[in-house]
Amino acid sequence: MTTLKQLEKEIEKIKNRNLRVEADKAWETSYTRRILLTIFTYLAIGFYLVAIDIPNPWLNAVVPAVAFMLSTLTLPFFKKVWLRYIYKSKNLRKKF
Repeated sequence: MTTLKQLEKEIEKIKNRNLRVEADKAWETSYTRRILLTIFTYLAIGFYLVAIDIPNPWLNAVVPAVAFMLSTLTLPFFKKVWLRYIYKSKNLRKKF
């Protein structure tokens, strides 16, 4: 049988886990993360275009970096649609 002390330890573990999950979610949806990913995408593509000797590599690297940023900004909308219409209906089917 579990003691009160063991239950308190378990609750504390759950609270700590919840804090980590909340922090991870905050990071995943943060503008800081999106901006960093856009910068890293721009740099990676820019260096690649320089390596393969494309004219105006740094100017040409702007397009995919901006496209990536725009895609990350639209994803929350599509996630809400997916959760509402697809995920919800799949879970309802499982219950019946």
